[in-house]
Formats: sequence, C-alpha cells, structure tokens
Amino acid sequence: MRPRSLRTLLATVTAGLAAAGTLAAAGPSNADALRNHVQNQAQNHTCSPAVSLDGFSDALDKTTYEGTFVGNFSALAVDLPHSRLRSSGGTPTGSLLALSDRSALFSLDRRTLRPTGVVSLADAGGAALDSEGLVVDGDGTRLVTSETEPSVRRYDRAGRLLGGSLPVPDALKVAPAGRATTNQTFEGLTLYPGGRTLLASMEGALSGDTAGIVRFQTWERRYHGDFRLSAQYGYRADAGLGVVETAALPDGRLLVLERGFTAGVGNTVRLYLADPRRATDTRGVENLTGQAGVRLIKKTLLTDLVTCPSLGATAKQAQPNPLLDNIEGMTITGRGPGGLRVLLVSDDNQNAVQITRFYRLGVRLPAS
Repeated sequence: MRPRSLRTLLATVTAGLAAAGTLAAAGPSNADALRNHVQNQAQNHTCSPAVSLDGFSDALDKTTYEGTFVGNFSALAVDLPHSRLRSSGGTPTGSLLALSDRSALFSLDRRTLRPTGVVSLADAGGAALDSEGLVVDGDGTRLVTSETEPSVRRYDRAGRLLGGSLPVPDALKVAPAGRATTNQTFEGLTLYPGGRTLLASMEGALSGDTAGIVRFQTWERRYHGDFRLSAQYGYRADAGLGVVETAALPDGRLLVLERGFTAGVGNTVRLYLADPRRATDTRGVENLTGQAGVRLIKKTLLTDLVTCPSLGATAKQAQPNPLLDNIEGMTITGRGPGGLRVLLVSDDNQNAVQITRFYRLGVRLPAS
C-alpha cells in the first residue's frame, strides 16, 4: 500500500462519508473515532462496515487480444461451464465474461483475468450493438442489452444471435418512439437465482418522470421458456448519479451500483442494497414524481467507494481517490465465510486518461 498521511486519509474518508450522508456532527469524540477508523482502514482494507477492498488489477489496461482492443467494459458475468457443474462451496466454476460496449464479448481466466477468447456480437442486420448489460442463462446462452433502442437479445457461446428481441414497453424506448433519452436506457441486467425473473435497469429517468427516478423492468419466464413482460419498479438514484448495474440476490434483494462524473473532480461510485419486494408496480403509472401512494424501491448504502483505501492505485485524471475510475460492471463471483465476493470493472472508453481496472470486494449484507 502506498503510504499516505493521516491527514490525507482523514480528508478522503470524511468527504466520502459526508457525501453519503452518514457523518454525524463534528466533535472531539467523533474526530477520535474517525481517526481510529482511518487507521483500521489502512490495515484492514475496509471501505465501510459492510464492504472491504480485497485488491485491484490494471493488468488489462490498454491491451489487445487477437487484434481486438481489451476495454470499454460495461458488464461482467460468471459463465457456466459446459458441464454446468458447480464447486462444492457453491461458487460457479466457469470462467468470467466481460462485455465491451462495442460489441465484443471476452472470456477471461477467473484467477488472472487474462483473456482466453473473444466473440463479436451484432443485431439481426449485422450492425454493432451499444452493448451494456449481460446475463448468462441456465443453458449457457447470453442475454445482452443494447442501449440504442433499447433491446435485450439472446446469443449462443459463439456469439450467434438466437431468435428475436425480448418485448420492451413503449415508454422505455428512446424518443421519439418512447420517452427515454439516448444512452440512458438498459445499462444493467440481472437474472434472479432460479432463472425465472430477469431485470433490466434504466440508467436515467424517462421524460415526464422526476430527474433521478429511474425504472427497473422485469420479465417472467413462462413454462415454454419465453420471457414475458412483468412488473416494473421505480428507484431513486442519488443526485447526479445514474444506475449502471444491478445484481440479484436469492432473497429478492439487489445490489445496485450508482455512478457519476464531474469534470475536474472525478467519479462518484456508490454501492447500495436495494429491496423491490414491497415497491409499487409502476407499469400503470405514467409519470413518477415521488407522489404519495407510489412506493419506490427502498435502498441502503453499503459503501461510497471514495472511502476505500487506495492500495497504491494511481489515476490518470483528477479523482477524489486515485482508486476510482468509470466503474460500470459488477458481478457476484462467489460466497465466502465473510459474505459475498463481488467483482467490479471500469469502462475506460478507450480513452488515454481512463483506466480498465478490476476491483475485488468483500460484501457483508444486513439481514433481510
């Protein structure tokens, strides 16, 4: 870990906690407690009581594989092995998949993160996708979102398109077909354990909805295997942030990743635990304005990543913590005695001042 002064660490953590709304009024005892937290953080890699940073890797930054640029990553997933076997500890045994938003899907070695394969994706007309969300279905096929329309399509392991797109409500389509804004549609995609419910998260609000309130759309799998439109929910993102990824949990809750960027300041990235189980089905609600009688998804902050120790990371542009970058992808890679193991990745946009960086987190969830 690169040495940093206590004053620098204290300033970083204080800023992150204040931004998350969790820092109490200043006082001598509070300052002592925060100083102790900073010292423990440096030793234990803790970001918050619920989240620890197990490490990061820049190994793939600005590299190529078989002539394809390795980067622009918008989503991660754990692949299923051909045998569909799982380890005795309940951790999937397949490789990792990393989706580029420029229509490339990479297979990665779980341990080294090095590419082991890449396939190209396209729509039915052969056009490239603005590919953002990724799920591996129980039969190994890949469900991929594209922000352009938006759409959800199914592909085989070789990247071949299988059938047509899933149905999408008219309101969620990009204007003028609907009320969505370009590049603010299906950024995240997750399949609940058991494989029956699929959920796509919009990054930004629809026209007519209050800024910051975004829609989560679900589909339910019928007996013949097709996904049909189902419930929809409203979720309020923090001011200036958008929803970039979700990951479903067995009990019905979600991990939700919110991200934003301010020029000259850098990125804000927050991880939330969200619970849609008592939220209102908003399929019949034309405008979400925070009105009474419409229950939005309840969320609980797990961590603001600005509070994580930098562990020697460096940034190529201004960042409130040099560890941060344009984090956009997330997947649950397994479970351990301390909780979930979660992998994040940043989208470098093939930009010289951004980094392709992987982050390994340990996440402890409060009881449901």
